[in-house]
Amino acid sequence: MKKRIGILTSGGDCPGLNCVIRAAVSHATLTYNWEVVGIPYATQGLLERQTVPLNMHGWDLRGIDPLLNMGGTILGSINKGDTLASASEILASYEALGLDALIAVGGDGSLKIIHELATLGNWNLVGIPKTIDHDVALTERSIGFDTAVNTIVDAINRLTFTAASHDRVMIVEVMGRTAGHLALHAGIAGGADVILIPELAYSIKGLFDHLTQLRDRWRRKFAIIVVAEGASSCLEDIENAASCTVAKCGRGQYIADQIASCSNNQIDTRVSVLGHIQRGGIPSALDRLTATVYGKTAVDLIAQEKYDQMLAWQNGQVIPIPINQVLDQSPSLVNTHSYLIETAQALGIYVGKVTGDR
Repeated sequence: MKKRIGILTSGGDCPGLNCVIRAAVSHATLTYNWEVVGIPYATQGLLERQTVPLNMHGWDLRGIDPLLNMGGTILGSINKGDTLASASEILASYEALGLDALIAVGGDGSLKIIHELATLGNWNLVGIPKTIDHDVALTERSIGFDTAVNTIVDAINRLTFTAASHDRVMIVEVMGRTAGHLALHAGIAGGADVILIPELAYSIKGLFDHLTQLRDRWRRKFAIIVVAEGASSCLEDIENAASCTVAKCGRGQYIADQIASCSNNQIDTRVSVLGHIQRGGIPSALDRLTATVYGKTAVDLIAQEKYDQMLAWQNGQVIPIPINQVLDQSPSLVNTHSYLIETAQALGIYVGKVTGDR
């Protein structure tokens, strides 16, 4: 039976979303002869009952398909507002639009909201994980993470030359919310000297001692510090109950101020907050591949009528997992005893103290 499939992208944008759309539309059209419509701006589009017709060559430019290397999402996205306040109107839209199934590409927060709607409205839902924070549980790959790591590493590479030229400590503040995956992966790959993440408590004294050792023992006059935006477990602040002072500035600037205080302003620091630069750009080859496989597999799940599932990459293959299981274990944080933490420590990178002592 011919189906009418809806697809939407929700939450913060990231590279690779258009690759999902491209693969899902191509497979649904070529293999199953189904109709696919895009829902612009996620639940807002559902609320307003808007659709965008999608077909294999609707976005071609003289036969060239731009979606593989186009960042962001052609469908638009939202990550604000009280969606559940308009739940009844949104629920009615699924039937009004004549949808047989819905593919939702989102992070843990977006998938939670859409899953609640799908449960209330008895929708046929398939979820696909995307997040530069890499905090969706039970999957080894989320769309956008690899590209974001590459973007940060590129920034670290550029800043390293400037740091070395001017004998400075460069502090790079990255995204991640409460998870330190971005900072940890990019810090190791970029050759950082210090990596601060939310999952590990760190000491300003320990950090300063590490910088001093680099200078006195190894004759290094510069350093690179990668700090996650949520790295708030400073041992001195915890002991002095002064954590609230951090809210007045970004985490990177806070670290810079503390280094200046410890060194009597003898260490020259600069802070770079990468911000939304991490979300943009052309998707990496790995993100393109991951997104393409996810898009194709989501269509196959609909053909098999396996719903209320999120696709996950595990052990080299894509498998469906009940969305409830994913949401129950999200957000997925850095395992402080993981091989990546051990690798960082073995390379002489200061990452705080796994044991919590100073």
